[in-house]
Amino acid sequence: MKKPRQGGQRSRKGDRRRPAFSKQVAVLYEDDAVVVLNKPAGLLAVPAPDSDNPSAQSILSAELKPQRQRAYVVHRIDRFTSGVLLFAKTEADRDVLVRQFLGHTPLRQYLAVVRGHLQEREGTLVHYFRREGMFQKLTSSNDFQGARAELRYSVERPLRGASLIRVTLVTGLQNQIRVQFSAIGHAVVGDRKYHPAEATEERISRVALHAARLQFIHPRTGESITVDSELPADMQSLIKAVRPPSR
Repeated sequence: MKKPRQGGQRSRKGDRRRPAFSKQVAVLYEDDAVVVLNKPAGLLAVPAPDSDNPSAQSILSAELKPQRQRAYVVHRIDRFTSGVLLFAKTEADRDVLVRQFLGHTPLRQYLAVVRGHLQEREGTLVHYFRREGMFQKLTSSNDFQGARAELRYSVERPLRGASLIRVTLVTGLQNQIRVQFSAIGHAVVGDRKYHPAEATEERISRVALHAARLQFIHPRTGESITVDSELPADMQSLIKAVRPPSR
């Protein structure tokens, strides 16, 4: 793996064009208890069943093995989403962190490019999902198998026929951002899973979604740790391509 970047901050408070990725996954933050990686789009977060494809966890495990350390999964981000991904080095640390995620206390912020212009510059979205196979389907609050999905968003920058938004997850369901913005008519650019028409998008080869910031409480010290990840080149290129002309 690449050496830790100074950009990581510590504070006390099914695709026809699969994107390539480097097996050298950058470390944004590391200490005796945790490792935070900058996962590239296209790399699995954890190994898939009956597959020998590399994953962030398998790459990290190989790096930690000579030090007799392990990589324990704390949370996941989708394969075609890039950005901040947290692992613990011991079971005890993992258990403390998992309880935080189950309680929805970590701050999880994403940057996304969505189709169209939202009516409100900021807002809160609440929906209910029912998992059906590999998809999240919208349902109602009366569905006993439904799960509540909530997020907050703000528009960072209006673009030509699109918007760059910052999303803060309140809950953390699989595909949550993609499904909720699809539900209000603003599909995430490149989201072929929920919008097959996005397969014609030529300016980016994956879903335009990036885990930009994670803030959590350190499992041993109780300190607030904040880790940021800059937008990757493909999303920067997309934003540049749809940026409004300067006046």
